[in-house]
Amino acid sequence: MGKNDKVVQLNNDYIKVTNLTKRYEEEETRKRHRFMGWTLIFVILLFILPTYNLVSSYRDLQDKKAQIVQLKKDYKQTKSETTQEEKLADRLKDDEFVEKYARAKYHYSNSGEVTFIIPELVPQ
Repeated sequence: MGKNDKVVQLNNDYIKVTNLTKRYEEEETRKRHRFMGWTLIFVILLFILPTYNLVSSYRDLQDKKAQIVQLKKDYKQTKSETTQEEKLADRLKDDEFVEKYARAKYHYSNSGEVTFIIPELVPQ
């Protein structure tokens, strides 16, 4: 026989009521914890969608900024090409330049002439 065998549990009305109250309080605590758990899950779910939308919007904004930078570079390049083309168009109004341009670019020559191509002098 062990030491615990000498203790006798009383089963009177007070003990029964106390045990019942204790079980009732434990059940209420479990219900409260379960309610708080579900409430927490619901709140988390409520914040997931706006957070996702915020991150998505931020990513789109960064993409748009990168696109703006690229478009500005493209604009500068196109602007310089347009300026060069306008200069060439103005110069092509001169007959003497047109003759030199055709000789250099397209290798035209008069009959009896020998032409030598120098790459640095060929107009683009």
